[in-house]
Amino acid sequence: MGSSDSLALKGLLGALALCASQLSAKQDCAIDRVLVKGDFGEARFTIEVADEPAERSQGLMDRETMPRSAGMLFVYEAPQSANFWMRNTLIPLDMIFADRGGRVRHIHQNAIPHDETPIHGGTDIYAVLEINGGLSKKYGFQVGDALQHPAFFEGPPVIPCKE
Repeated sequence: MGSSDSLALKGLLGALALCASQLSAKQDCAIDRVLVKGDFGEARFTIEVADEPAERSQGLMDRETMPRSAGMLFVYEAPQSANFWMRNTLIPLDMIFADRGGRVRHIHQNAIPHDETPIHGGTDIYAVLEINGGLSKKYGFQVGDALQHPAFFEGPPVIPCKE
């Protein structure tokens, strides 16, 4: 392989790396994925978005299982006081309550299936990420961590989506 071939190969590899980086950045902010980032590192979840009243009301009710890296992101029209319960919910859930910028304000771990006791997530809550019970402790999520998702674009977001 000559030096010009070597330079061409390096150029091609560089272009591929740039494309992969741009693809990764776009994937980070896909509507069906959320990134949680904090001192623990990063965790990604494939999610469903519940941003309409009927979707938020149904949530994860009546589901017998959920894949480990899956969840649901509840998004409100405006920040508000957030209260959840576990009526007709069959699996334990962790609830991560976030403000308009995606900053985690409260974490409720291992909500008990079928329990109708209100779970208050705080005031000024814009979104709630529900994941399988116990994962927030296992990963080390803490108040002050951040969520990255297109829903936080007006926040301004703690972790902006890359363009």
